[in-house]
Amino acid sequence: MRAETKFHRQQEIEIAAYTLLEKHGYAGTSMQGIARMAKASNETLYNWYGDKQGLFKALVARNAAEVKDLLEQELLAGRDPLIILAHFGPKLLALLLGERAIALNRAAAADASGALGAALAEAGRGAVVPLLLQVLESAKHTGQLVFEHSPQAAVLYLDLLVGDLQIRRVIGTVAAPTPDFCCQRSDRALSHLKTLLT
Repeated sequence: MRAETKFHRQQEIEIAAYTLLEKHGYAGTSMQGIARMAKASNETLYNWYGDKQGLFKALVARNAAEVKDLLEQELLAGRDPLIILAHFGPKLLALLLGERAIALNRAAAADASGALGAALAEAGRGAVVPLLLQVLESAKHTGQLVFEHSPQAAVLYLDLLVGDLQIRRVIGTVAAPTPDFCCQRSDRALSHLKTLLT
C-alpha cells in the first residue's frame, strides 16, 4: 500500500474511532466497530495498531505530534528557550483544549479500567514534557530563568498556562479557545514565569 493511501485510510480510521468514542465511551468502542465504520478490515486495524489501546495511543500521539515536533525542531535549531516557549504555549493550549483532546479526556474520565488514561499519559504528556524540561534547562543554563528542579519549573509553567481550563472544557463550562485567546494566555503565562523564576 502506498504511503499516501495508508495515511488516508488511517485518517478515516481515526475519524471513526473518535466518532464511536464520543458516542459509546472507551469501553463501548471496539476494534470491530471502528473497522466497520471506517470500512476497513479487522486485520488491517490489528496489523497497524496491535490492539485497541495501541490504536488509541496512536490517536493521542498523532494529536500531540505538532507540539512535540515543534519542540524537537526548535531545540535542534538551538533557538532561544524563551522564544521556544512563546511558540510552544499557544500550540499546546490549542491542542489540550481542542475537540479531539477533550473527547479523549472525557472518555478517559469515564473509563474505569484506566487504560485510556494510561495511553493519554504515555503518548501525550510522556512524549512532550521531557522536551519541555530540555527547554527549561536551556533557559536555566543561559541565566534566563532561575530554579533548582526542572520538573517543578515545568509544573509551574503548565499551571500558569493551562490552569483549570482543560477540566472546565471537559465538563463543558467553557468553549473551545480562539487563536487570539491561546496567544494572550501563553504570553501571560510566560510573563508570570519570568517574574517568578528570575
